[in-house]
Amino acid sequence: MPMTLSPVHLLPTDGMAGSLVGRVWQPERSGPAVVAVRDDGVFDVSATFPTVADLTETADPATALRAVRGEPLGSLAPILANTDPATRDVTQPWLLAPIDLHVIKAAGVTFPVSMLERVIEERAKGDPGTAAGIRAEIGAVVGGTLQQLRPGSPEAAQVKALLIEQGLWSQYLEVGIGPDAEIFTKAPVLSAVGTGMQAGLHPSSSWNNPEPEVVLVVTSTGAIVGATLGNDVNLRDIEGRSALLLSKAKDNNASCAIGPLIRLFDATLSLDDVRAMEVSLLVEGEDGFTMDGSSSLQMISRDPADLVAQMLNANHQYPDGAVLFLGTMFAPVKDRGTPGQGFTHKPGDIVTIATPKLGRLVNTMCPSDACVPWTYGLRDLIRHLASRPAT
Repeated sequence: MPMTLSPVHLLPTDGMAGSLVGRVWQPERSGPAVVAVRDDGVFDVSATFPTVADLTETADPATALRAVRGEPLGSLAPILANTDPATRDVTQPWLLAPIDLHVIKAAGVTFPVSMLERVIEERAKGDPGTAAGIRAEIGAVVGGTLQQLRPGSPEAAQVKALLIEQGLWSQYLEVGIGPDAEIFTKAPVLSAVGTGMQAGLHPSSSWNNPEPEVVLVVTSTGAIVGATLGNDVNLRDIEGRSALLLSKAKDNNASCAIGPLIRLFDATLSLDDVRAMEVSLLVEGEDGFTMDGSSSLQMISRDPADLVAQMLNANHQYPDGAVLFLGTMFAPVKDRGTPGQGFTHKPGDIVTIATPKLGRLVNTMCPSDACVPWTYGLRDLIRHLASRPAT
């Protein structure tokens, strides 16, 4: 099933009104270029900003981006059309994930609905067949209580005591309603895949799902300067067996998708806009299966600024900045095949994650060992930057 990779499909609904930055692979230079995406085309701004991190570390990234014209690379349409690895002409440019040196972090268990699903995974020990019964058991005890709780509050402590009494306490509830958020490293620097690329699933997983999320772009000082979309691909069976398998459940080849572009904060986009975002998900399978849903940031249990403060502070420092997945409330339970077994991916699924002000992130799901290998690392980037002409 072909992906739809065109500007009208992937850009925000207001087109190029915002300050849009991305990365493009330049075959003639055997490396990436930082680009500004504008009404009149795509412009290489690498002479001023060798990395996206250099841009986002400026005092006002959106203003700095607008002040640089850059080298024209043509229109966005052919670059997007050349991004799918199945049809790519390797002699022509293609779009990459829009981040480079930023540490890739994620916040887990930030929505009550998905928090309960994590508890269910844990109690089911990775077996989807027992999930429905456990879901009913926990729902009978908790009901809608968790929706109104403020993490770390006295009320949350009372619910914690009730759950312990009922034998239902979990490490996931601890980070969901306790004072400390779950912040983990999702993937290595430079490993993210962009829109139009394959997204990876560990081949040993038989119960997994996409996690559509807003991703914040954060400077080394903790300032939030932009946003994009992400898919924090989740292996429910592996993490459900043991939370100590988190790295295997989360960090696999191509399992971190980010894009299509970073939209920097300016007059057209603010953190308050992020707080109000509705993120939609569409899964389209080669078997004819479809599933859709949405996730409202207004339902998040911790404010995005609080999550950023827990990620980056005097105890946790990232000199090149970081990006932070904010979590998702979407935990699909729709059966795909055998009743009671819930949803899981099949190879070839096309996943579209969208919100009007950030556009669409589109990926085809593929076993991680069959995805395009990740071979371009930090040494390659350093050599590439050293080889670029001086300005």
